[in-house]
Amino acid sequence: MIKTGAEHTKSLKDGRQVYLDGKVVQDVTTDAAYGRAVASVARMFDFQSAPENRELMTFATDTGTRANRIWQLPTSYDELVTRRKGLEAWTELHGGFLGRAPDHVASCIAGMYMGLDKFEAYDKARAGALADYYRYARDNDLYLTYVIINPQADRSKSAADQKDPFLSTAIVDRDAEGITVRGAKMLATGGIMANEVFVTCIQPLPEGDEKYALSFAIPMNAKGLKILSRKSYEAGAPSVFDNPLSSRFDENDAVLYFDDVKVPWDRVFVVDDRAMTLNQFHATPAHVYQNYQAQIRLSVKMRFLLGIARRIADMNGIIGFPQVRETLGQLAAEAGMVDAFVAAMEAKGTHYGPYFVPDRHTLYAAQTLAQQLYGKVITTLRELAGGGMIMLPSSVHDFENPELAELIRKTQQSPAANAEDKVKFYKLAWDAVGSEFASRHAQYEMFYAGASFVVKGHSFRTYDWAGAGNLLDRMLDSYQLSDEVKEAPARAAE
Repeated sequence: MIKTGAEHTKSLKDGRQVYLDGKVVQDVTTDAAYGRAVASVARMFDFQSAPENRELMTFATDTGTRANRIWQLPTSYDELVTRRKGLEAWTELHGGFLGRAPDHVASCIAGMYMGLDKFEAYDKARAGALADYYRYARDNDLYLTYVIINPQADRSKSAADQKDPFLSTAIVDRDAEGITVRGAKMLATGGIMANEVFVTCIQPLPEGDEKYALSFAIPMNAKGLKILSRKSYEAGAPSVFDNPLSSRFDENDAVLYFDDVKVPWDRVFVVDDRAMTLNQFHATPAHVYQNYQAQIRLSVKMRFLLGIARRIADMNGIIGFPQVRETLGQLAAEAGMVDAFVAAMEAKGTHYGPYFVPDRHTLYAAQTLAQQLYGKVITTLRELAGGGMIMLPSSVHDFENPELAELIRKTQQSPAANAEDKVKFYKLAWDAVGSEFASRHAQYEMFYAGASFVVKGHSFRTYDWAGAGNLLDRMLDSYQLSDEVKEAPARAAE
């Protein structure tokens, strides 16, 4: 019952309308712009379906079948940790470079399902649609992406006040069968390789923007859905040796345009309700659960980057330098901080009904610091490497020329590796740190959770200010000015 890589790849041959370089891509599974990334995701599904990974990657559902742990609804601390171990193992297959791998949006939908009571209080029919969709996505092992941000346009104006009122996705019609939507949404990260897309708005909507207050899910090949791909880094990286990351893990990002797309009512979770579009994330465990997954991914990615840092020191023969050990020690502390935050979210978790959910403020504290951390780590790797990541053979084809190959062996020396292995390593290091692919990741890690002020706002709202204030008050109450005044004459007499 668990999806294999071949099954997932086959599911993407569905006629979806992906636009790249002015034309429609005929088959994303074989196209030079996406094929290797699709294969990387297929490898993840093969990993989960391997018999030896059954307990690690799957759990028994309420219907007696087994499903990927990304859909698991933990009811205890131990179950949450067990689920995390499965997500870590999956993430290690891509080193944390697939930011919107299948475990991210699945975590969001699972968190919304945990908060089904909030949907039932809002609208029982919409709650029923969400419950049915969770089970459908789980039982069919769907890879979901989401688009939850409106196009930037004029950010000083609401969606309704833009020049085109259907710039952002909005309801244009409705009938007994469902709603019809028109407009655009961002960013559909991973959408090229996903089965379906969850469409909503995580940004607060002002009064008058009710028609943009919606939440639904549809297949990526829905009639009228146009997928506008950004530039493919994979297309510009034909050699895995030269670009081992961008050639295989460019998950892509896309603008989705809904050209009067019909969404049946059984796929609609929120409609016409500005408050509920926010509540589906923040009044349920959804926002915490999806971003807890992101922190698990970041912890794996940090370990990968620290592997690069240590290898640079070994490759250059500088591991014995005190200042290098100091730098590596700082990096190790920062990676340890990310790991500690993940462990703390779990240890401080609380129950939401029957479900055990990571601690909300610890999550937002982690995200606040992580936004500041990633760029710092990348800069440190650059400082360690110096020119080593730049002065490399132009491409793998240089090794095909015997004269050049001999010069490479002479000029690419290292106390820790032969010339080929040194070049191989530094090609990877540059792809992680300095390539266009790497630059996109730096931007992604800064903004995937929202702008800095948004993330810090979450931290502000969820901190226990009352507890901090009570602690301060108890200290203030432990002494009084009147006590000092009474004791002053006695001290003077002495």
